[in-house]
Amino acid sequence: MPLNKMIQRSPVRIFEKVIGGGLGAGNLGVTLSRPGVGKTGFLIGLAVDQLLQGKKVLYISTKEPVDHISTFFEEIFQSMSNVLEMDNVLQRQLEMERNRQILVYNRKLFSLEKLEKSVAFLKETTGFEPDMVILDGTPRFENTEEWEVEGIKKLGAQWGAEIWTSSNTHREDQEMDARGVPRVVTRFEEHLNVIVALCPDSEHIKVNTIKEHGNEDIPQVSLELDPKTMLLRWR
Repeated sequence: MPLNKMIQRSPVRIFEKVIGGGLGAGNLGVTLSRPGVGKTGFLIGLAVDQLLQGKKVLYISTKEPVDHISTFFEEIFQSMSNVLEMDNVLQRQLEMERNRQILVYNRKLFSLEKLEKSVAFLKETTGFEPDMVILDGTPRFENTEEWEVEGIKKLGAQWGAEIWTSSNTHREDQEMDARGVPRVVTRFEEHLNVIVALCPDSEHIKVNTIKEHGNEDIPQVSLELDPKTMLLRWR
């Protein structure tokens, strides 16, 4: 299938409509679920979609090594190529790898200053400027200060990039608001533009949009993740 048609057919286009046309440069989105449900797969799926459009993605991890993350990207890409009947698969894969950067930090040593310096170094040495940044494992909202979340958003605005991160739910003694969002996350609500929850249900994982840029009338669309491929789909 030609690239343009494939991009138009991607279920990510439906998700973007649900969240008001996309997350948007300089904005911060959070994906919620209990551990092991599929936050990483969901976010990598969004990243691969961006990469197929020729955009650049920076993936930051404080949890997994580079080879593990790279393998996850390959698996999501191969699943997507099969489902969307992608043509020129090898060429698309090479383009994806060229437009992607993966940086791994020790969680205890990670800082906004290190992130800013790393991106500046990538820009200076390779011309790489991210359109999307995924923060996997950071910030840990239960241990984060407001200045750190503000700093992340400022960096996103400075780079012209949208930023996605995640947080776990269903921790012991975890306080939740009426929407099912952990209080450790809602204390930063004013800085969060989009909140998405992944909820296991029978043979699929529901993708529920809880917050969409301040719009109270969120479209009700049946979006889900396939638990085998981790690909987004809609019914």
